[in-house]
Amino acid sequence: MNKDSQKIVIIDYGMGNIRSVQRKFKEFGFQIEIVSKPEDVIKADKIVLPGVGHFASGVKNLKSNGLWEAIDEKVKNHKTPVLGICLGMQLMAKFSEEGDVEGFGWLDADVVRFSIKNQLKYKVPHIGWNSSEPQGNSDFTKGLKPESLYYFVHSYHLKCHKSEEILGLTNYEETFPSMAGKNHIIGVQFHPEKSHDSANILINNFLSFNCV
Repeated sequence: MNKDSQKIVIIDYGMGNIRSVQRKFKEFGFQIEIVSKPEDVIKADKIVLPGVGHFASGVKNLKSNGLWEAIDEKVKNHKTPVLGICLGMQLMAKFSEEGDVEGFGWLDADVVRFSIKNQLKYKVPHIGWNSSEPQGNSDFTKGLKPESLYYFVHSYHLKCHKSEEILGLTNYEETFPSMAGKNHIIGVQFHPEKSHDSANILINNFLSFNCV
Protein backbone atom coordinates (compact mmCIF):
# COMPACT_ATOMS: atom_id res chain seq x y z
CA MET A 1 0.00 0.00 0.00
CA ASN A 2 1.56 3.32 -1.06
CA LYS A 3 1.68 6.63 0.77
CA ASP A 4 -1.24 8.17 -1.09
CA SER A 5 -3.64 5.27 -0.58
CA GLN A 6 -3.04 4.67 3.13
CA LYS A 7 -5.49 6.23 5.55
CA ILE A 8 -3.51 6.89 8.73
CA VAL A 9 -5.37 8.49 11.61
CA ILE A 10 -4.39 10.09 14.91
CA ILE A 11 -7.03 9.70 17.59
CA ASP A 12 -8.09 12.99 19.17
CA TYR A 13 -9.69 12.33 22.56
CA GLY A 14 -8.60 15.51 24.33
CA MET A 15 -5.41 14.13 25.87
CA GLY A 16 -2.17 15.73 24.73
CA ASN A 17 -0.67 17.76 21.90
CA ILE A 18 -1.64 15.79 18.82
CA ARG A 19 -0.53 18.47 16.35
CA SER A 20 3.13 17.77 17.07
CA VAL A 21 2.50 14.07 16.40
CA GLN A 22 0.86 14.96 13.09
CA ARG A 23 3.75 17.21 12.08
CA LYS A 24 6.29 14.50 12.86
CA PHE A 25 4.49 11.90 10.74
CA LYS A 26 4.08 14.30 7.84
CA GLU A 27 7.88 14.51 7.61
CA PHE A 28 7.73 11.02 6.06
CA GLY A 29 5.49 12.12 3.20
CA PHE A 30 2.32 10.43 4.47
CA GLN A 31 -1.04 12.13 4.79
CA ILE A 32 -2.18 11.66 8.35
CA GLU A 33 -5.55 12.83 9.61
CA ILE A 34 -6.65 13.79 13.12
CA VAL A 35 -10.02 12.17 13.86
CA SER A 36 -12.48 12.17 16.74
CA LYS A 37 -15.42 10.19 15.34
CA PRO A 38 -15.91 6.40 15.32
CA GLU A 39 -16.83 6.34 11.63
CA ASP A 40 -13.44 7.82 10.74
CA VAL A 41 -11.64 5.20 12.84
CA ILE A 42 -13.44 2.38 11.05
CA LYS A 43 -12.00 3.55 7.70
CA ALA A 44 -8.39 3.68 8.97
CA ASP A 45 -5.55 1.55 7.61
CA LYS A 46 -3.30 2.48 10.55
CA ILE A 47 -4.06 4.07 13.93
CA VAL A 48 -1.90 6.31 16.10
CA LEU A 49 -3.13 6.57 19.70
CA PRO A 50 -1.23 9.36 21.48
CA GLY A 51 -1.94 10.81 24.89
CA VAL A 52 -0.64 12.60 27.96
CA GLY A 53 -2.35 12.63 31.34
CA HIS A 54 -4.50 10.53 33.63
CA PHE A 55 -5.33 6.96 32.60
CA ALA A 56 -8.92 6.97 33.89
CA SER A 57 -9.62 10.29 32.15
CA GLY A 58 -8.32 8.86 28.90
CA VAL A 59 -10.62 5.86 29.17
CA LYS A 60 -13.58 8.09 30.00
CA ASN A 61 -12.93 10.41 27.05
CA LEU A 62 -12.57 7.54 24.58
CA LYS A 63 -15.76 5.89 25.78
CA SER A 64 -17.83 9.08 25.89
CA ASN A 65 -18.17 9.34 22.11
CA GLY A 66 -17.83 5.73 20.93
CA LEU A 67 -14.14 5.89 20.04
CA TRP A 68 -13.24 3.11 22.48
CA GLU A 69 -15.44 0.52 20.80
CA ALA A 70 -14.40 1.56 17.30
CA ILE A 71 -10.67 1.37 18.09
CA ASP A 72 -11.03 -1.95 19.88
CA GLU A 73 -12.96 -3.41 16.95
CA LYS A 74 -10.35 -2.28 14.43
CA VAL A 75 -7.36 -3.53 16.42
CA LYS A 76 -8.75 -6.81 17.75
CA ASN A 77 -10.98 -7.97 14.92
CA HIS A 78 -9.61 -6.22 11.83
CA LYS A 79 -5.93 -6.46 12.93
CA THR A 80 -5.33 -2.81 12.06
CA PRO A 81 -1.77 -1.75 12.95
CA VAL A 82 -1.72 0.62 15.92
CA LEU A 83 0.97 2.74 17.55
CA GLY A 84 0.37 3.87 21.12
CA ILE A 85 2.39 6.81 22.47
CA CYS A 86 2.89 7.47 26.20
CA LEU A 87 -0.65 7.25 27.67
CA GLY A 88 -1.70 5.61 24.40
CA MET A 89 0.72 2.76 25.14
CA GLN A 90 -0.55 2.42 28.70
CA LEU A 91 -4.15 2.17 27.48
CA MET A 92 -3.15 -1.06 25.70
CA ALA A 93 -2.69 -2.78 29.07
CA LYS A 94 -5.25 -4.75 31.04
CA PHE A 95 -5.39 -2.51 34.11
CA SER A 96 -3.92 0.67 35.58
CA GLU A 97 -3.25 1.72 39.15
CA GLU A 98 -3.92 5.26 37.98
CA GLY A 99 -7.65 5.41 38.59
CA ASP A 100 -8.05 1.64 39.13
CA VAL A 101 -9.64 1.09 35.74
CA GLU A 102 -9.29 -1.44 32.92
CA GLY A 103 -7.56 -0.73 29.62
CA PHE A 104 -8.04 -2.30 26.20
CA GLY A 105 -6.24 -5.47 27.33
CA TRP A 106 -4.39 -5.96 24.04
CA LEU A 107 -1.19 -6.56 26.00
CA ASP A 108 -0.80 -8.83 29.00
CA ALA A 109 0.36 -5.99 31.21
CA ASP A 110 -0.62 -3.64 34.01
CA VAL A 111 0.26 0.01 34.52
CA VAL A 112 2.05 0.81 37.79
CA ARG A 113 3.57 3.92 39.36
CA PHE A 114 7.31 4.28 39.73
CA SER A 115 8.52 3.02 43.09
CA ILE A 116 11.67 5.09 43.51
CA LYS A 117 13.95 4.63 46.52
CA ASN A 118 16.63 7.21 45.73
CA GLN A 119 14.34 10.20 45.36
CA LEU A 120 17.22 12.68 45.33
CA LYS A 121 18.64 11.18 42.14
CA TYR A 122 15.47 9.91 40.45
CA LYS A 123 12.50 12.25 40.33
CA VAL A 124 8.90 11.33 39.52
CA PRO A 125 7.65 12.10 36.97
CA HIS A 126 10.51 10.76 34.86
CA ILE A 127 11.24 13.70 32.55
CA GLY A 128 14.03 13.90 30.02
CA TRP A 129 16.20 11.84 27.71
CA ASN A 130 16.86 8.15 28.15
CA SER A 131 17.63 5.10 26.04
CA SER A 132 15.38 2.18 25.14
CA GLU A 133 17.32 -1.01 24.49
CA PRO A 134 15.52 -3.11 21.84
CA GLN A 135 14.45 -6.62 22.81
CA GLY A 136 13.51 -9.52 20.54
CA ASN A 137 13.16 -9.24 16.78
CA SER A 138 9.98 -7.26 16.14
CA ASP A 139 9.49 -5.66 12.73
CA PHE A 140 8.71 -2.42 14.55
CA THR A 141 12.13 -2.17 16.23
CA LYS A 142 14.38 -3.28 13.36
CA GLY A 143 17.34 -0.94 12.96
CA LEU A 144 16.92 0.82 16.30
CA LYS A 145 20.19 1.48 18.13
CA PRO A 146 20.51 0.69 21.88
CA GLU A 147 22.33 3.97 22.46
CA SER A 148 19.66 6.17 20.85
CA LEU A 149 17.97 8.60 23.23
CA TYR A 150 14.25 9.36 23.43
CA TYR A 151 12.22 11.94 25.33
CA PHE A 152 10.14 10.70 28.30
CA VAL A 153 7.50 12.37 30.49
CA HIS A 154 5.63 9.95 32.77
CA SER A 155 4.96 8.82 36.34
CA TYR A 156 3.54 5.38 35.48
CA HIS A 157 4.91 2.60 33.32
CA LEU A 158 3.99 -0.82 31.97
CA LYS A 159 4.61 -4.02 33.89
CA CYS A 160 4.51 -6.80 31.29
CA HIS A 161 3.60 -10.34 32.30
CA LYS A 162 4.89 -11.90 29.07
CA SER A 163 8.56 -11.30 28.27
CA GLU A 164 7.92 -11.77 24.55
CA GLU A 165 5.74 -8.63 24.57
CA ILE A 166 8.64 -6.49 25.83
CA LEU A 167 10.23 -4.79 22.81
CA GLY A 168 12.43 -2.25 24.61
CA LEU A 169 13.80 -1.71 28.12
CA THR A 170 14.75 1.51 29.91
CA ASN A 171 16.46 1.96 33.27
CA TYR A 172 15.39 4.70 35.67
CA GLU A 173 16.59 3.21 38.96
CA GLU A 174 14.33 0.30 38.05
CA THR A 175 14.12 -1.29 34.61
CA PHE A 176 10.77 -0.97 32.86
CA PRO A 177 9.34 -1.75 29.39
CA SER A 178 9.54 1.40 27.30
CA MET A 179 8.45 -0.38 24.11
CA ALA A 180 5.96 -3.22 24.05
CA GLY A 181 3.78 -5.01 21.54
CA LYS A 182 2.92 -8.04 19.48
CA ASN A 183 1.88 -8.76 15.92
CA HIS A 184 0.30 -5.50 14.62
CA ILE A 185 0.40 -3.69 17.99
CA ILE A 186 3.26 -1.44 19.16
CA GLY A 187 3.42 0.94 22.12
CA VAL A 188 6.17 3.32 23.22
CA GLN A 189 6.38 5.10 26.55
CA PHE A 190 8.51 7.91 25.16
CA HIS A 191 7.45 10.63 22.74
CA PRO A 192 8.76 9.92 19.22
CA GLU A 193 7.42 13.27 18.03
CA LYS A 194 9.81 15.02 20.47
CA SER A 195 12.75 12.65 20.05
CA HIS A 196 14.18 14.26 16.90
CA ASP A 197 15.97 11.78 14.63
CA SER A 198 16.20 9.02 17.24
CA ALA A 199 12.66 7.83 16.63
CA ASN A 200 12.65 8.15 12.84
CA ILE A 201 13.46 4.47 12.29
CA LEU A 202 10.62 3.40 14.59
CA ILE A 203 8.08 5.65 12.88
CA ASN A 204 9.21 4.51 9.44
CA ASN A 205 8.91 0.87 10.53
CA PHE A 206 5.34 1.50 11.66
CA LEU A 207 4.38 3.37 8.50
CA SER A 208 5.91 0.63 6.35
CA PHE A 209 4.36 -2.24 8.30
CA ASN A 210 2.02 -4.49 6.35
CA CYS A 211 -0.29 -6.65 8.40
CA VAL A 212 -0.71 -10.19 7.05
